Amino acid sequence: MKNLKIGMVGLDTSHAAAFTRLLNDAGGDHHVRGGRVVKAFPGGSPGFELSLSRIGKITEEVRRHGVEIVDTLEEAADRTDAILLESVDGGSHLEQFRRLAGYKKPVFIDKPFSLSAADAEEMTALARTHGTPIMSASALRFAEGLRQVLTRSDRGEIIGADCFGPMELQGGQGYFWYGIHAVEMLFSILGEGAEAVTVESSGPHDCLVGRWKDGRFGTVRGNRSGNQQFGALVHFEKGTEYVDIGSHPKPFYASLLEQVIGFFNDGSPKVRISETLEVIRFIEAANESRVSGFPVGLNGGLKRK
Repeated sequence: MKNLKIGMVGLDTSHAAAFTRLLNDAGGDHHVRGGRVVKAFPGGSPGFELSLSRIGKITEEVRRHGVEIVDTLEEAADRTDAILLESVDGGSHLEQFRRLAGYKKPVFIDKPFSLSAADAEEMTALARTHGTPIMSASALRFAEGLRQVLTRSDRGEIIGADCFGPMELQGGQGYFWYGIHAVEMLFSILGEGAEAVTVESSGPHDCLVGRWKDGRFGTVRGNRSGNQQFGALVHFEKGTEYVDIGSHPKPFYASLLEQVIGFFNDGSPKVRISETLEVIRFIEAANESRVSGFPVGLNGGLKRK
């Protein structure tokens, strides 16, 4: 495996600093081999306070790891082997990817991939047109505790799952802002095939109930008050396993980056793009159901009880 030169776009999220440290600090705990961030474009979303207020601090953190800070997105992509698109505002990803796709270099697009199914489909179409490999995922999908439970073969088939975690809402993005983490956990357990979602919300707490085409149900419980822990109950035919996402000593950021480096090398996304599109449709439908109170199908339409 060669040591890849990586360009980074978007220095307005803590992920940018954490990923750069894990990749560039060879002597650090849980160092991820195979790539180094060499150039980064700060970016930022005008009018989004949580983006603009963090750029300065995170840019300096990234710079301290020997990264060249450049003035344009194109400079970050030029003369690199792969790109980490980290911009915290998922609504900016389509326009940024339009400018990156022509470089034909593998692009990891951090969560959320987009803020709508329409944008997500346009991004995948751009990737196909240019022959540009793309991958998107929440780091929690690759948390070691969850992966270990999912490799168990002594419990039979997975028949359902209940995931939970903090679910802050921000900037009109609904569940795309933080709910996507627990939703991605749910999809890593149950896979593709969701057909509808129903949401119950009490203000500080939300419960998303997804129905899969094969009859299974999966839930996501989100909290804006109290418990801030991520976890899951994975229901097998022969019992239930509890997953505490934060209990394993290996950080899930490191586990994610290992998968990303593999993707950068072989061009094969470690999460199918079809599943990423379904995650976006699921969250879009959940946002609609939170307002209406009724089940919403992933392929459009309101399914009233």
